[in-house]
Amino acid sequence: MKYGCQSMHKKIERILIKNPEEAFISQDNLNVYWEKFNYVSEPDYEKTKKEFKVFEDIIKENVANVHYLPESDNVGLDSIYTHDSLKITSKGAIFFNTGKVLRQNEGVEVEKLFKNIGIDTLGWIEYPGKIEGGDVVWIDEKTVAIGLGYRTNMEGIHQFKELTKDFIDEYIIVPMPHGDGEDECLHLMSVISIIDEDLAVVYSKYMPVFFRQYLIEKGIELIEVNDEEYANLGSNVLALAPRVCVLMEGNEDIYNKLKENNCKLYTYPGEDLSFKGTGGPTCLTCPVTRV
Repeated sequence: MKYGCQSMHKKIERILIKNPEEAFISQDNLNVYWEKFNYVSEPDYEKTKKEFKVFEDIIKENVANVHYLPESDNVGLDSIYTHDSLKITSKGAIFFNTGKVLRQNEGVEVEKLFKNIGIDTLGWIEYPGKIEGGDVVWIDEKTVAIGLGYRTNMEGIHQFKELTKDFIDEYIIVPMPHGDGEDECLHLMSVISIIDEDLAVVYSKYMPVFFRQYLIEKGIELIEVNDEEYANLGSNVLALAPRVCVLMEGNEDIYNKLKENNCKLYTYPGEDLSFKGTGGPTCLTCPVTRV
């Protein structure tokens, strides 16, 4: 099988997602676990399924090959956000020891599926190293930016470098702010979504000056998300292909700005599916192959 995803914006040919039925299981299960997983509030199970159906239809319309993670007692609610437990390189998948302890078995379940469909494992990030997929942003095929914060540490970054040093030329380490605290989900992908080789959606307030300047010097135009829409996951934009974007409903300002930049846009209702678990459209997907 062809695989490899060292890009944030090239056309997705193969993708991994997970249904709410296999992640959230039931309303009773949500009632027991939503606080333990630090959700904003308890998602409505039936509403989540309806929201996911809209999202899934967008994915199926644009991606030729869609794989689904099965239900497992080994993982919890956050396994619906398939992006964070790994990254898939041209040399194979790198599975992460996630900073959020409740998520540390997710990579095991993905590797089981990948073995069945022919995706090799390049390696694992092992304790005391930790990384989450939301902190790993491909600038291009040979350049990767990695957020250094509560979910990703220097030991994890060091192990990632060792695994990829033969085919990555540049690593940009981006210190992340404290933000709203250690328990909140603040990834590098919380403040930047690259949607074309020369266009990105950003929340500059949480972006180090050197990194912002680096992006501008690379010729990337930055579209700014306002405070209100940042809080509504407005900076979390999934590129299905260059300037073909998915974002959560309710972010009209960034929607209009993207429209002005000749983007084809899809939206989905995400109050229970995305907002309450702090996982936008990029978090809900693990692109396997981009071309």
